[in-house]
Amino acid sequence: MKPLDPRLLRYARAARGYLALTVVLGVLTGALVVAQALLLAHALGSAVAQGASLAAVAPLVGWLAVVVVVRAVVAGLQERYAHRAATRAVAELRERVVAHAAAVGPRRAAPADGASLVTLATRGLDALEPYFVRYLPQLVLAATLTPATLLVVLGLDWVSAAIIAGTLPLVPVFMWLVGVMTQGRSERGLATMQRLGAQVLDLLAGLATLRAFGRERGPVARVRDLGTAHRRATMGTLRIAFLSGMVLELLTTLSVALVAVGIGLRLVYGHLDLVTGLAVLVLAPEVFNPLRQVGAQFHASTDGVAAAQRAFAVLEVPVPALGTRPAPDLAGGAVRARGVAVRSRAGWAPAPLDLDLLPGRVVALVGPSGAGKSSAVEVLLGLLPPDAGTVSLVDADGTATPLADVDLHDYWRQVTWLPQRPLLEPGTVHEVLGSPAPADRARAAALTGLDDVVATLPDGWDTLLGGGGSGLSVGQRQRLALTRALLHPRPVVVLDEPTAHLDAAGEQVVLATLDALRASGSAVLLVAHRATLTASADVVVAVTSTADAADPVARQVTT
Repeated sequence: MKPLDPRLLRYARAARGYLALTVVLGVLTGALVVAQALLLAHALGSAVAQGASLAAVAPLVGWLAVVVVVRAVVAGLQERYAHRAATRAVAELRERVVAHAAAVGPRRAAPADGASLVTLATRGLDALEPYFVRYLPQLVLAATLTPATLLVVLGLDWVSAAIIAGTLPLVPVFMWLVGVMTQGRSERGLATMQRLGAQVLDLLAGLATLRAFGRERGPVARVRDLGTAHRRATMGTLRIAFLSGMVLELLTTLSVALVAVGIGLRLVYGHLDLVTGLAVLVLAPEVFNPLRQVGAQFHASTDGVAAAQRAFAVLEVPVPALGTRPAPDLAGGAVRARGVAVRSRAGWAPAPLDLDLLPGRVVALVGPSGAGKSSAVEVLLGLLPPDAGTVSLVDADGTATPLADVDLHDYWRQVTWLPQRPLLEPGTVHEVLGSPAPADRARAAALTGLDDVVATLPDGWDTLLGGGGSGLSVGQRQRLALTRALLHPRPVVVLDEPTAHLDAAGEQVVLATLDALRASGSAVLLVAHRATLTASADVVVAVTSTADAADPVARQVTT
């Protein structure tokens, strides 16, 4: 990313006002620095060279105190609004990334690893705060204060200005050399953090399964290795930051020393007056200080810069064209898939797939892990565009409408999707179920066994649940979600591994739910591994994948 990437101002509106405020404060700081140097030089020069009394220099000292106080206030305002702008800009950028990823789909936003997108939208973008708080203000000061003070020095003493102008380019040159040596380190550090976050997320998601098989300690070594790699990357960045800071400090100190030696020699031979020499000596470090601070704070912002680049990469993924046609009524229609296939890194998963979801029928998708069952479900729901084949919605008259031309929100109003980990809003059990009539609620709860679960809760149906059903076990949440699906049957119901977290008794609940949904006229798509669920389906569709892009199936898809 550039020192100030225009995309940051485009995607984070809060950064625009902050940048304008930073420029104004930078100009004000430059004026205060010059005023402070001149006041100090005149006060000391009058006292030393002319023997002025304290009463004579008191006005100068008073104004000097005022300038110092005002400069401290300006610095405080800069720090205060920097934190505010950083918080708002990061929040705005995070919101845009999440919204855009939802619009284009996680697979398009993060083709390599969806969990890295989660890490980016949480901890990754938080690293932008040092960029706003420390780096960007110094960058503005380097663009305003440095040339302004150099012009003032030129007006006071052209020799000192020539020395500063000759040594000043060495600072950005050394900064560039350090940047070349450390190129890619922050990107590698962010990638390591994203891998660590993805590993931890996967571990937490599958912890129940790992504990069931006694393998919960297996990933410990992998997580430890990733944590060690992240620690080494972070310490390496800090080490380079300290070394580059030392180089810049040494360089600027030597440059200011050259100016001081020249002024001292000319003062001795009487070629320069004391007031001018003192003013130049005070201003010389201020010329170098913004550039030095840019170099010192650069490494504090590189993690944020790398995260911003990843965020921009997500935001620049084009949003697929959305359909506008209303979805046909699927109560008497069907969802039809012909030759549907999805391209993966290893081949096609699924390979070309044909199926029909008809009212009152249960279709089961079976196949080994990685065959593409979840991808097939996402394609049928319109969440993932297929790389081959078509999905159509067929009305009662037999008229087919391509899913790509349909308003997905209108289509989703006719779909109930129950993933392996159902999404449950916070609220009471009764509210999560949609506040149904007590008679309907009791009938559905008796079928799914939710009534037994409610009987153990402290406040019964009025028990307050947290987000995601917090307060219930995984199996109890599954029963709650099944009950909600029964209470609000829709033409299309998708159940993704509904027995993944249930025991044998819970499996019977799912079978009873399938019968009830079939009787209500819903078209049910079931992703199943257990033979009992497969046996209850009306149609069983085997999902396969192919890793060879040159085999006949793949050639058929590509043509």
